[in-house]
Amino acid sequence: MSVTPFVSSLGSDQGESDEERVRLYYSRKTGDILQKYGPGPRVHFHVGLFTADATPHVTVSQRTLGRRLVDAQERIVEHAARSWKAYEAPPGRVLDIGCGLGGAALYWAQEHGASVTGLTVAAEHVPIIQGFARRAGVEDKVDAVPGNVHDLDATRVYDAAYANESSGYTDRARLFEVVAKALKPGGWFGIQEHFVCRPEWRDFVDGYYRTRLGTRTEYLAAAEAAGFGLERDEDVTDAVAEFWLQSMAWNTAELDRLRAGGRGGSWSRERLGESTIAHSKLFRLWRDHALETRLLLFRLGGS
Repeated sequence: MSVTPFVSSLGSDQGESDEERVRLYYSRKTGDILQKYGPGPRVHFHVGLFTADATPHVTVSQRTLGRRLVDAQERIVEHAARSWKAYEAPPGRVLDIGCGLGGAALYWAQEHGASVTGLTVAAEHVPIIQGFARRAGVEDKVDAVPGNVHDLDATRVYDAAYANESSGYTDRARLFEVVAKALKPGGWFGIQEHFVCRPEWRDFVDGYYRTRLGTRTEYLAAAEAAGFGLERDEDVTDAVAEFWLQSMAWNTAELDRLRAGGRGGSWSRERLGESTIAHSKLFRLWRDHALETRLLLFRLGGS
């Protein structure tokens, strides 16, 4: 997947490269993402934030469950922006690394007026992002670009860079080197990511999401080597664990709908069953802090 390739614990599927395997994974997930987290225009594919004192009932309609998931995804993006002081000092140009279907890219453009370059390894997602940007009225502010961040060759272009659950697909040393070069002096790099705390679960999560998760220590070392200082480190594990439970409830509601003769969507019954079992494990891993979700803010040249 990279100019400086990492060795994936997954191996290659039928000789495919790491980059191609990840591209195919996200390409095949497109319909599932749109059905579960759509209709947009801001469509996300990452965990969401639930308030610490709220454990919403799951015996509600599938429509309500879907709305909760999307609201939680929006909430964590907005929370990160506030924590990183983006409302006080909006970044003029933002690099969104691994932008998915463009949900966060549209957020930065709509809420902060930023000009955003959304980088994606799935070239087929570019026209989808462009369509969402038109619907949101920010087509002049969001530029979706196919490519791998390891190959990025930009110098002092961006005020901020953002990676929401995409840094796990990268060679971390290369990632921070590229971003350090692309940022203007004093620019910041915000990361939402999952970090391994109990290594025995790494293969399960990496295999399920085709990723290669790392440790917090690994990130800090790579950042420091590239000239970044850690400015903020927020553990949101407990606040996002509920996302897996709500996601399981949506899956079972979709299964019930299909069994009752409802019109088929993107999700197959087999895929719904696999996802529900996997998410039940993920809920336990997050609850027990076997993995942690953190919001990290690095600043170029920071202390």
